[in-house]
Order: sequence, then C-alpha cells, then structure tokens
Amino acid sequence: MSCSKPLAIDLFCGLGGWTEGLLKEGYDVIGFDIERHEYDGEKYPAQLVLQDVLTIHGSQFKDAALIVASPPCQEYSYMAMPWSRAKEIERQYLSGERDRAKLTALFDACFRIQREAIAAAGRHIPLVVENVKGAQKWVGRSRWNFGSYHLWGDVPALMPMTARAPTKSNGLDWGRFSKTGIVSKHWALHAAASKNDPGSGETGIKLGGTWFHDYAQGQGPRNHNSKSNKRKAASARIAKIPFVLSQHIARTYYPIEECCA
Repeated sequence: MSCSKPLAIDLFCGLGGWTEGLLKEGYDVIGFDIERHEYDGEKYPAQLVLQDVLTIHGSQFKDAALIVASPPCQEYSYMAMPWSRAKEIERQYLSGERDRAKLTALFDACFRIQREAIAAAGRHIPLVVENVKGAQKWVGRSRWNFGSYHLWGDVPALMPMTARAPTKSNGLDWGRFSKTGIVSKHWALHAAASKNDPGSGETGIKLGGTWFHDYAQGQGPRNHNSKSNKRKAASARIAKIPFVLSQHIARTYYPIEECCA
C-alpha cells in the first residue's frame, strides 16, 4: 500500500523557492499567488492557484502539514533606503497619516490563515514566514535570518549556516546601503551581471539578475515602471528562497508518522 505525501501550502509563492525544497523532500505542494510568474522559461514548479491571499480562509488548509509564506517586501525595503521620499513615507506610517494596518496586512494574513487552519484541524500546523530585515520595524523582530532572508513563525532551533557575503560586487560598493532592509551590516546584495543567474544563492545572498546592476549605470527603481516585466522578473528572483533553506524547513517538518511503515 502506498502512502500519501504530506501537503504543504506556499503563500505568495512567486517562482517557487520554498516549493523547490518541499518537492525535493517529498511533499505535495499547492502555491497561491495573485499572478502567474513566468520569466525566460522560469515558472512556478507545482500546482498554482491564482488568488489574493487576503481572501483565503485557513480552514481550507486543515490537512496541510506545513505552511510557508513570503509576503511582498518592496515597501519595507524601500522605506529602509536613504532616500528622502522613502523617509517621508516612513514618517507618514509612523505618524498615522498612512494606515499602518495596510502596510502589514499581507504579513498579518499569514498568521490569521495559520490560526484558522489550526482551528479547523484540531492540531498545530507550523508556519514559517520570510521577509526582509526592514520588516522588523513594523512586524517585530525576526526569529532567525539566513543571510538576507529573515524568518518569523515556527522557526526551528537548528538552522543551516551561511557563508559571509562580500561587501562589494561588480565594482559596486554596497556598504552605503548597510543597515537597510535590503543589505545588512554583514550582508550585501550581489549585483549579477547576467539575467540568467539564479534567483537566490546557497549562501543566503539575495540576487536579482540585472536589476541591481542598473545602479552601476545610474539607474535605480525609478527608471523602471513597477509593472514592467523586467521589474517583476527581478523582484521574483530576488524573493526566491535559497534551496538549502527551503529543503531544511521541509525536512524539519516532514510528518514521518504519516508515512507507511
């Protein structure tokens, strides 16, 4: 008799960084995203449901063994940058001129969904949420970080180690972006010269194809429309979870007791 595979749910799944590790470890995975991400042959590698995560009720995940999530981080990252417009937006959130609840709505939805899933299942269903360092100011301190990837929720006590990233890449000095939501004091984004470079490294460095290489040409995010394919592809690659991290979480929460002897 064959045993059924455990089910994992990947919220804000993007290109499927979480999912790749889950599939490798033998899970069935269903990903949820508001849009389909397909760039130069890259696409989500499992069953994809196009749905706004805010509209999801967690009771539908009562059979899940694990929930993972990577809510969009662009606004947290932008406010952490040393630009006057970024600092003005941050001030407006802190003063109440902008609705802080809207800023954290997607992040908060992950934990609401987990609570609803647990209530429906009558058992604990672990949740691991990934975001950037800059999110901590708004959602609380992360429990652990794998390089640039900060984690909240049911983070295991034992986690894989990462190698220290260089402070310079492709001639760019990323030290001036230190202490931001994008590059921490000891970590740097790698300005990849080729769009065919992988979306995320095994060392926990977030990569973005040619996106951050634009800074070398005097072009920042303002030079690309937020809905352009180039910007979407870069954002999806930057957000992609490193395989070593996704595989570790998958192994940690694999429900051995559900497998056949």
